[in-house]
Amino acid sequence: MAKAPARTVEPPQTNRERPAEPKPYEASNDELIAFYKDMLLIRRFEEKAGQLYGLGLIGGFCHLYIGQEAVAVGLQSALTDKDSVITGYRDHGHMLLCGIPPKDVMAELTGRQAGISKGKGGSMHMFSVEHKFYGGHGIVGAQVSLGTGLAFSHKYSEDGGATLAYFGDGAANQGQVYESFNMAELWKLPIIYVIENNQYAMGTSVNRASAEDQLYRRGESFRIPGIQVDGMDVLACRGAAEEALAWVRAGKGPIILEMKTYRYRGHSMSDPAKYRSRDEVQAVRDKSDPIEHVKKMLQDAGMKDDEIKSFDQEIRKTVNEAADFAEQTPEPEAAELYTDVLVESY
Repeated sequence: MAKAPARTVEPPQTNRERPAEPKPYEASNDELIAFYKDMLLIRRFEEKAGQLYGLGLIGGFCHLYIGQEAVAVGLQSALTDKDSVITGYRDHGHMLLCGIPPKDVMAELTGRQAGISKGKGGSMHMFSVEHKFYGGHGIVGAQVSLGTGLAFSHKYSEDGGATLAYFGDGAANQGQVYESFNMAELWKLPIIYVIENNQYAMGTSVNRASAEDQLYRRGESFRIPGIQVDGMDVLACRGAAEEALAWVRAGKGPIILEMKTYRYRGHSMSDPAKYRSRDEVQAVRDKSDPIEHVKKMLQDAGMKDDEIKSFDQEIRKTVNEAADFAEQTPEPEAAELYTDVLVESY
């Protein structure tokens, strides 16, 4: 009996193009000051939000961004006004960097009519199309598929924009994340998937919850390249943003940035964070604090301590004024419950 001809199997592609290894951004003195002030604004804003929560002026859930400031500042400082941002429930810092005034964010946190979402979004669900900020999402991982839709919109309209979609190490295990990866790579969508790996998903460390804890590799089966970045260094973050944006704007499809960072507070205001030691948290503060890192750079460049302190005083004043505004402005009328429920499209 004649033998059937042997079948040949094409070998898998292994030499796909990859982005260049990003280099730390070379910031001018003015840019370094801007990075410092932006990180300090987020830090002071979040500290004040924590105080207001303790006083009962902020209700519901509240997740603070303290410790992670370099990620958002480094990445969003590279965006243009064509780009869009979407994130999860740890969203206050991302909003501030989209240009939303601190008083509008603080008023939203306290459920006031003057809030950016008229007091109906609260901490987790703020939104501003005007500022290209598409939430604030309380459902874990929901923003990833929505962000993929935003990227499709940028490509379809040919507006030159890209989407920055933030999610955490816990959300990285959600199924809809991988459905989004598949679609984004198939259609070469201009999206940067930013995994903010702060080491703990609620109360579980990454290496206990993830079989593959090198999260930048999560897109490999979809042929999406990934880069791991020091998320405690604002210049490393900005350098990674430059490389990632060049990749997606060139029509090469999505890219993953795993930002290795750390949150100093609990997962939310109700979390006592007993799953890690005080020594662990203090060691990160002492060795890797992103704000202190840039402060030292400014000092090494010859800036006087009094001038650096003046930045803090100015920002504290802004945050205190935002808190006063939030406390004094009225709550929404009951009729506000019936607005923004339906948008009719023709």
